[in-house]
Amino acid sequence: MSTKRVVTFGELMLRLAPNGYYRFFQNDQMQATFGGGEANVAVSLANYGLDSVYVTKLPKHAIGQAAVDSLRHFGVDTSKVVRGGDRVGIYFLEKGASQRGSVCIYDRAHSAIQEASPSDFDWDSIFEGADWFHFTGITPALGANLVEICREACKAAKARGVKISCDLNYRGKLWTRAEAREAMTDLCQYVDVCISNEEDAKDVFGIEAENTDIYGGKLDHQGYKSVAKQLADKFGFEKVAITLRSSISASDNDWAGMLYDGESYCFSKSYHLHIVDRVGGGDSFGGGLIYALLNGKSTQEAIEFAVAASALKHSIEGDYNRVSVSEVEKLAGGDGSGRVQR
Repeated sequence: MSTKRVVTFGELMLRLAPNGYYRFFQNDQMQATFGGGEANVAVSLANYGLDSVYVTKLPKHAIGQAAVDSLRHFGVDTSKVVRGGDRVGIYFLEKGASQRGSVCIYDRAHSAIQEASPSDFDWDSIFEGADWFHFTGITPALGANLVEICREACKAAKARGVKISCDLNYRGKLWTRAEAREAMTDLCQYVDVCISNEEDAKDVFGIEAENTDIYGGKLDHQGYKSVAKQLADKFGFEKVAITLRSSISASDNDWAGMLYDGESYCFSKSYHLHIVDRVGGGDSFGGGLIYALLNGKSTQEAIEFAVAASALKHSIEGDYNRVSVSEVEKLAGGDGSGRVQR
């Protein structure tokens, strides 16, 4: 069996974060790593042994090269990364703990990808031999030019019979709900697999789960079935995946997911997470789901794999999920003891 080839497209950013749970500039040190929604998915897929291709635009200077190298370290194919522009986008992360939530501050205006043009990307060449294309709602939020680039990518993928997944990932700091709804309504017509949570579905499309209190930790399964069906009916998605997070505090969450395939609604087991780093948690879910679906897992097996992959990511520092298929399958199979492996 040939290795499945997945293309992801988005912005790779420099992440600057105080050590541990310090507040911004509580001391004079910050950890510098890289991350970004689709890049995080690309790393997961490379770790799972897939042919993972990441597409973006980055400057030719040393910081841009360091960003590329961070992906190469995991075996991600960076040959389609366009080089040019003046800056790498930055985000500052202050990790929350207990009742203090995490804080994310963007410094990404005028980044190389934000100022990219459609002519920068040869999608027919990029999708040569591809089986899957993934992007998130963060990328078109960067500007009208990115909406157009995403649309061209989707059209090229569709023309080649490539499956398309999209994580709605609404970011209120990047665009308004009205802007998101207009752009994502257009782009979702091309999407086969939609990934969302209860907030994204409401913010982007006004689709709301009934009888659910995400802040009080009360999740109603019927409400999520309704959200998934409304999304599928509106856009004709083959599958809708919804992540179910009950946020008890910044340090402790309950985590599960649901996958709707047009016929059945499959809910995963639920995990109680004591969080080390939650940034990239949703992306690790997306990576797990794509891997599972490309490998022919059943709807139930796919949602169990995706949720287990994401549960493990919450224990790992940085944006990237540094886990293997065997580690995910072990947890999905019921071994969440955390005992020492000897």
